[in-house]
Amino acid sequence: MLGVGQKFPDFTKTAVVSVEKGKEYSKISYEDIKSEGKWLIIFWYPNDFSFICPTEILEFDRNQSDFRYRNAEIIGASTDSEYVHLAWRKNHPELNGIKIPLIADTSKSLAEDLGVLTVEDKVAYRVTFIVDPDGIVRWVCANDLNVGRNVKEVLRVLDALQTDELCPCNWKKGDPTLKV
Repeated sequence: MLGVGQKFPDFTKTAVVSVEKGKEYSKISYEDIKSEGKWLIIFWYPNDFSFICPTEILEFDRNQSDFRYRNAEIIGASTDSEYVHLAWRKNHPELNGIKIPLIADTSKSLAEDLGVLTVEDKVAYRVTFIVDPDGIVRWVCANDLNVGRNVKEVLRVLDALQTDELCPCNWKKGDPTLKV
């Protein structure tokens, strides 16, 4: 798995960005995100039409404004196709209106570059990357397939990384950092 301190690979993938006819798909390029000087939060999930995945996607979507406030672009990703993403969003009442893009990595090329695939099923683990504006991975968190992640923790870590200071255990935005 790609680790902290490593360069995040460039990619261009098709994403589902809407369920509105004619506006469903868009190309997402990591180069575009970097050129805007943004942080990248990309979270991988195993499958569309599953049980835990929509709870995570919805929670990331509910917190999207918090990520944007922190100059971070948030993207969901799986190895399902854009057509499956769209069908899932159209058929799941809560996912119908989400604003975060869901990229399709049907070739599994990005998932393989990142090392997030299970050996057995070749689906993605629940892996979250925080990548700084220079394209360097600053945080990785991986969960097994049966355990959802904590979006508030992703925000907390992003806040800590953006201080560029020493943040003690359980640090939260507004808490004092450590002085050496």
